[in-house]
Amino acid sequence: MPKGFLIVNPRSGTGEETPALVAAAAELGIETHVLSPGDDPAACVGEADVVGAAGGDGTLGAVASVALERGVPFVCVPFGTRNHFARDLGLDLDDPIAALAAFSSGVSRVVDVGHVGDRVFLNNVSIGAYATLVHRSALQVVRSLHRPERVVIDGAPVVARVVLFANNAYRLDGTREQLDSGELHLYVAHGLLKRSWNERVGLRFAVDGVREVAIDGEAEHVEPPFEVRLDPGG
Repeated sequence: MPKGFLIVNPRSGTGEETPALVAAAAELGIETHVLSPGDDPAACVGEADVVGAAGGDGTLGAVASVALERGVPFVCVPFGTRNHFARDLGLDLDDPIAALAAFSSGVSRVVDVGHVGDRVFLNNVSIGAYATLVHRSALQVVRSLHRPERVVIDGAPVVARVVLFANNAYRLDGTREQLDSGELHLYVAHGLLKRSWNERVGLRFAVDGVREVAIDGEAEHVEPPFEVRLDPGG
């Protein structure tokens, strides 16, 4: 069995570092699979004691779900455009090869994991303007700002421009100080300014009335009603 198995998404970021990353992984005895168009990252994960992903947040979430199912450690290699999860972990976003050391370091960190339906998320689930952007176009986002989203949360109707379910609390700069607080934060943005936002904290929220969401920045359709929940220390 290989020391580790790494999924590499060459379409994350510029993709120029893919050959160097694959070569560095091979030197460490880590087996790699470079995704081709149409590949499902989760379906391409091989057998190993440690699995990892080099890509954006969507790729990371898909491979992390396999690690959770198998009960094996997951290695995050920053390789995408934004790398929100890697950034909040404190990794060096400019040195993805350095992150390969985690396959053999023996050092691990327990973090919280979110679930929406049968999908795993590491960062957040959004409904409203941002979800419209990843599903459609910037013009439709502008239109959505004038026609707020109507959604039902825990049985109560909510009208908002953005609804965000976050794995741990976000600061004003869009970063998270913790990934292990055991709290699922719900942000409801009625307007564009922070003072027009409402915040709630819990472990699970029931959602109805909406199908289009963005899970870790990836467009997804979820059949309502569905539940967004947090697995503390998952």
